[in-house]
Parts: sequence; structure tokens; C-alpha cells
Amino acid sequence: MNNISVVAEFVLLGFSGPRMLQFLQSGTFVVIYLMALLGNGLIITTASLDPCLHTPMYFFLKNLSLFDICLISAIVPKTFANSLTRINSISFPGCVTQVFLVPFAAGAELFLLTAMSIDRYAAICHPLHYELIMNRGRCVHMVTLSWLSSGLISITHTAGTFSLTYCGPNEVQQFFCDIPQLLAITCSENVTVEIVIILIDAVLDLCCFICIIVSYIYIFSTVRKIPSTEGQSKAYSTCLPHLVVVVLFLSTAFIAYLKPILGSTSVTDHVLSSFYILLPPSLNPIIYSLRNKAMRASLEKLITKKLWVKRISFFSKNKCILFLIFV
Repeated sequence: MNNISVVAEFVLLGFSGPRMLQFLQSGTFVVIYLMALLGNGLIITTASLDPCLHTPMYFFLKNLSLFDICLISAIVPKTFANSLTRINSISFPGCVTQVFLVPFAAGAELFLLTAMSIDRYAAICHPLHYELIMNRGRCVHMVTLSWLSSGLISITHTAGTFSLTYCGPNEVQQFFCDIPQLLAITCSENVTVEIVIILIDAVLDLCCFICIIVSYIYIFSTVRKIPSTEGQSKAYSTCLPHLVVVVLFLSTAFIAYLKPILGSTSVTDHVLSSFYILLPPSLNPIIYSLRNKAMRASLEKLITKKLWVKRISFFSKNKCILFLIFV
């Protein structure tokens, strides 16, 4: 990384158009961001405090929520700040941070979604051996592998991208520092190393996707054997939204990263990037909390308990005040 000191900052061009339209886009991003923070924060808090949710599924879900927050927080606050200040620049360290965090959070999220599909496969297809298959140690190993693998991939992407020379144009045709757009403005002619890294990453992602699909094929074949129509509909309503989010997440990320690096950009590129940045963090809490009876019950119990504690504290404080007044 000895040739990166030529350019001190990058200019994020982002969405073009009238000022009001850009502000509306940024406002939409912030609303989705706040919803994602609230939803994922509730999942982390509820799953941590309720002993009934100390199961492999919710252990994976807590980590998934952490990566969701990391993914969306790496992009939206800076985008909104640029929109408010009308200054579209980002410092070199800020750009490096985004290039590291986005592949890290997105890769870890995909690995965790793969682990969760395996967990659902074990729970539905092998219920009698579920506790043996998905024991505590194995779950910790799978989550640790997700953290380490995504970290290694992200470090490789960051090193490959910023080992190139950036000496001329510094305008990035995106609303954040995205690797394909950075490769398009580099002064280095040889970008083969980073392209190879992207292709290897795409193969790993494809392997995860195949693993998820195979798991759900077995899950759906097992669900079809359930005699109860209610049981079938419950299983489908739980699994199908998860599968839809995975397909949208991967398809948009594949298109965004595997398109030709050099060439004209369009609003479609920005929309695709928005999909894989904003969709998983905002939809995962809805799928795994609002549609989940156990999570909803735990959340209601937690809120009720907090309100009850506050009420008791309020009455106790008032009694003390009255006692002091009369004394």
C-alpha cells in the first residue's frame, strides 16, 4: 500500500437530479436506517435477556443483527451527512473504512445465513438429533468462522484495491466507496489481482447460495410430508421470506460486482447497490421478529417487565416524597 498517498480524498457523485429529489432519497435512507437500528437492536436485546431464546437459531440471529447494523451504518450516515452539507467528498481513510466494512459485513451475513439454513435443516429434517448436531460448541465455531472468513476476505479486498495507484480523477460514480467504481478510476493498468479476488469471492458466495438452496430443498421435501396443512403453511411462511431475502441480496450483489468494471454507470447501479445495502438490515428484523411468535412474546414480556419496574419505581419515589413532606 505504498502508492495510495497521491489522492487525499474522493468525491462521491451518488444519485443525480434535482436537489429536492436527492434530499428525498437521503431521507428515505435515514428512515430505513432508523428502522433497521430499532429492529436489529430489539432482536439483540431480547435474544440476550430472555433465557428462553438462548437457542442456536437466536444465537445466529443476534450475530446476524450485529452485521446488519454494521453493514447499513457503514454507508447511510455518511450519505445523509453529505446530502445535508452538500459536500460529497470522503476522506481517504473514510473510503478505506467503507471498502473494508461493506464486504466484511455482507460476507459475514451470507455465511451466517448459510449457517441458519443448516440449523433449520437440522431442526426440521432431523429433530431427534438436533441438539447433538447443533450443540453450543458447533454454533460458536460456525459464528467464529463467519467472523474470521469475512474479515480475511475483506482485508484481501481492501489491500488489493488500495495497493493500486489513485493519482488522477477522484470522482466515484456511486454514493459510497464501492470497489468496482474505485477500480474504474485507478491509474494502475493492472487490476487483475483485485478482479481475481472478486471472482474468488463470487465463487465462495455461490457455494454458500448452493448450500442454502440444497438445505431448503430438503426442508421443503420434509415439510410436504407433514399431514397438517397448518404445519405446512407455518413452515412455508417461515422459510420462504428468508429464501426471498437471500436471493435478492445475492442477485443484486452479484450484478453490482460482476458487471464490467469500465463503462458507463447509471441509476440502475445505484439502485442495485441500495438493494444489497438496505434490504437485508431492514427486512431481517421483520422476518425474524414480527413474524416470529416466540420473539414477539419475549419482546412483549420484556416491555411489560420494564414498564412494571418503572411504575413501581415511580410509586416508591412518590411515597418517599410524601413521607418527607409529612415528616
